[in-house]
Amino acid sequence: MDFDVVVAGGGPVGLMLACELRLGGAQVAVLERLTEVDPTIKGGAITTPSAEALCRRGMLPTLAEVQRQAVDRFQAFMRERNGGDGGGAPRQGIGIVGHFAGIMLRADLVDRTEPGLGDAGPASEITFVAQQDIERLLEGRADELGVDVRRGVELTGFDADDEAVTVRTTHGAIRAGWLVGCDGGRSTVRKLAGFAFPGTDPEITCHQAVVEMADAEDLTVGWATTDNGVYAHGPMPGRIVTVEFDGPPADRDAPVTTEDLQARLRRVSGVDVTITGVRTVTRFTDHARQVTEYRRGRVLLAGDAAHVHSAFGSQGLSLGIGDAMNLGWKLAAVIGGRAPQGLLDTYTAERHPVGAGVLDWTRSQVAAMRPDPQSRALREIVSDLAETVTGTTYLTARLNGAHVRYELPGEHPLTGRSAPDLEFADGSRLADHLHGGRALLLDLADDPKLRALAVGYAGHVDTLTVGCPSRPELVALLVRPDGFTAWAAETGVKAPTSTAGLAEALEEWFGVPEGAVTPG
Repeated sequence: MDFDVVVAGGGPVGLMLACELRLGGAQVAVLERLTEVDPTIKGGAITTPSAEALCRRGMLPTLAEVQRQAVDRFQAFMRERNGGDGGGAPRQGIGIVGHFAGIMLRADLVDRTEPGLGDAGPASEITFVAQQDIERLLEGRADELGVDVRRGVELTGFDADDEAVTVRTTHGAIRAGWLVGCDGGRSTVRKLAGFAFPGTDPEITCHQAVVEMADAEDLTVGWATTDNGVYAHGPMPGRIVTVEFDGPPADRDAPVTTEDLQARLRRVSGVDVTITGVRTVTRFTDHARQVTEYRRGRVLLAGDAAHVHSAFGSQGLSLGIGDAMNLGWKLAAVIGGRAPQGLLDTYTAERHPVGAGVLDWTRSQVAAMRPDPQSRALREIVSDLAETVTGTTYLTARLNGAHVRYELPGEHPLTGRSAPDLEFADGSRLADHLHGGRALLLDLADDPKLRALAVGYAGHVDTLTVGCPSRPELVALLVRPDGFTAWAAETGVKAPTSTAGLAEALEEWFGVPEGAVTPG
């Protein structure tokens, strides 16, 4: 066997998965057909779940610096637009938490007391980070962890049996225990493995580009709706987006010419802009599809290989990073003999509903962007709701995945949710203790009976006894390697009941250890 896992696709999702697998002890090769990071313009921001995942692996300082540079570019753009007065950049660089169909969601209207919206710690301050920056950051991390990243190598086929997968590439064959397709919306792995991929066909044509322009003074900064569609300008110099509702492109792969891009921008915006140069451009549609299962035998999918949708709201990267975090520790545990293959069934069970929700989120945005009278009436109502605390809080929770809760055993409100980034009495935070990619049992009440249950899981479940003044009601939490709460207890819960619940949670996710202490 050459490797435990071959990951097809070296974008952010493939690299994140590879890093998670290495933290779990697996030997991993990543195959990426491109020889360097794709410079084509993609997502310019990340949502809180992506930031949480990266911060939980120790990447907060780097993310903060990348965001600082991005905010500086935004301020320079605004100074240029405003004749030298950029104004003070508010929190998160642009004073918003995202958008729904181009309707801005103001940060000051979000009720941070709602579950999942005020407990992400420093990760909640990270948003203005481009996809290419994430990819470069993860490529460096993969190299540090010993992942074998092979650029300029493309998967051409594979043969899978009950024991392993033989992967054929442009540079020879590789034998591995598992194959994971992270190779994008047109995934070769998905097609060759025969995954069903139902969904809805595209109705619109969108272009996103960074250009050099003349006569652009009358372009609205931000998102704007017109009789001919929707467009956006900013938040960095030369960045434009056009959305047209006259059907999908006749040829998705045809090159985008400067003349065509200019004509589309003029038609949608109503401004006679002259595009004098194109630095980067991409075309996309709103076609939305999702595989019915994320695993077929020894072949699995993650990211855009498992689900595709429009780019509105910057949901795709976060969804894919979430897939990688969920799958990585589980597959590594199976490879290491710490869990049966049945653990992988929870990957589809937990992530498929999240992906389906994102597809509907993007479909609903298209419905609110159409230029017909009915859709414009709907947009006015959504715009009014987005001017209220309740409306903005709801939309922000959906955008940031705060509503996501896996169906795990247990009645505690935190069970199945992304764990809050608790601040402890020693000044550390929960994310600081998750860098190694292991599960964490938080003993917040100095209870030796709870700690005894984790003794047999040494090396896979870390234990931390510490106070948490901000949440005095919490007694203990079991946090999975992906940062989700597997079990929680608080004051008022009888100790034998909570102890039994912890033992069951440990056994469910990490097996039956030798020498495990039976609760008395």
